Amino acid sequence: MATARIPSRRRSAAREGTRLETAASHADTGGHTTAIVEDRAVLVSVELTGERRKLTHAAALARRSASLHANSLDEVDEHDAPVEAEAPDLDFEAALAEFQELATSAGAHIAATLTQRRPRAEISTLIGPGKVEEVEAVVQSTGANLVLFDHDLTPSQTRNLNDLLPVRVIDRTQLILDIFARHARTREGQLQVELAQLEYQLPRLAGRGKAMSQLGGGIGTRGPGETKLETDRRRIRERIDRLKAQLEQVRRNRRQQRQRREAVPVPTVALVGYTNAGKSTLFNALTDAGVLASSRMFATLDPKLRHLSLPSRRKVLLSDTVGFIRNLPHTLVTSFRATLEEVERAELLLHVRDASSPMNAEQKAQVEAVLSELDVAQTPTLQVFNKIDLLSEPEREILLGSLGKDAIAVSARTGEGLDRLTAAIEDRIGGAEAPDPTATAYFRIPQREGRTIAALEGGAFLENKRFEGNLIYFTARGPSSLLQRYRRFQVHDASALPETSPEERPRYRTAHG
Repeated sequence: MATARIPSRRRSAAREGTRLETAASHADTGGHTTAIVEDRAVLVSVELTGERRKLTHAAALARRSASLHANSLDEVDEHDAPVEAEAPDLDFEAALAEFQELATSAGAHIAATLTQRRPRAEISTLIGPGKVEEVEAVVQSTGANLVLFDHDLTPSQTRNLNDLLPVRVIDRTQLILDIFARHARTREGQLQVELAQLEYQLPRLAGRGKAMSQLGGGIGTRGPGETKLETDRRRIRERIDRLKAQLEQVRRNRRQQRQRREAVPVPTVALVGYTNAGKSTLFNALTDAGVLASSRMFATLDPKLRHLSLPSRRKVLLSDTVGFIRNLPHTLVTSFRATLEEVERAELLLHVRDASSPMNAEQKAQVEAVLSELDVAQTPTLQVFNKIDLLSEPEREILLGSLGKDAIAVSARTGEGLDRLTAAIEDRIGGAEAPDPTATAYFRIPQREGRTIAALEGGAFLENKRFEGNLIYFTARGPSSLLQRYRRFQVHDASALPETSPEERPRYRTAHG
């Protein structure tokens, strides 16, 4: 077997030189390289049992309940001993399915999937020499040209695996970065992805020492000089500095836009959640925005902002953001700070969760971990259980029976529960503690003030409307900021309003809703 690996090392050496040239040109041009283009991939999923996170009994019970097809909750015994034993298997299988979906979203054709459970990682190759030989055999038998690891590899592990295997080796972080690069459409998104890619790539460059030295051309410059590796690193660092400066300009522009919005108080509500939880579908259902809603992971990368009209006609800004995922690379959180500022500034978060996922409890924990990193864990949050149309009747009954006051069950695809959701948003945005609470005021406005009347009708509910001479009397219920804008027309004593006859009230409500 050692003899068979000699050509692999030679091919790997050639690939190493090519990768360095690509990194240098990438840093020079600021372009984007895509690691996967319809590749045949062998997937390697590793579970390190010695480091496996212990699931709490509540989380394990929640996962098991979500996957039950029983007819009642009576079949779920919270003292049932197998719960703890079964949870890791469910965790591993669901994580493997998620990894396969990631590979598919990146455009890879899955040629084979290999799994390994081991107490701890092999320092040099993560999976050990025997498993490396098995991976090499599967690669040769399937004709694959790529190996994907569902684990982050250290720079030395990546180099060793590239030496031992005849094909490219890509870890989980690099795979996610590739998907992000595919879906970046705006200039801001492309800058953020490129920054994350270069910061990931920088510590993984490898050179050939003095053999790659760049010699000077004059007296005093001869000698080992700056190696090719050092040149690549310098170019990438320079490119990173330029990208950070450009993103800082984006952040300043976004801050100025936000300040203009805040001049007229409009609350912001941000959708957050695990990738593929249905955030974009819910965003479209609430705002008719028509943004891309795809079952592929990370279909939404660039943030979207749209106005949402609540039952009281109050306007709020709804923000659709990038989805989170298990073991989200830290470089992505750092690079996308400008995009995630909408989450940081939101008055209310809608945590969209896939009610049909067996990994619901762990996905919730992963999202909350990222929110804590963004320092928004204390922001008021509504738990929105989406995709209830995919649940069976027993599962739906279990879910609805367990919902608290800060949880709503909806189906963005069918529209079920959306009225309850908008009403819940109204309660939290328009309450007495809100920045712009809902208020009631009484108005007496001349009919020539058509623009004022139209503005109030567009942003508030008008009741008990009555005409008297050239004056219009009515009661308005809506955002305090809107009503205060026209306080010069307000009547502070409600008894001063003329009585509305019972015959007129139905006629007005029929005509104006």
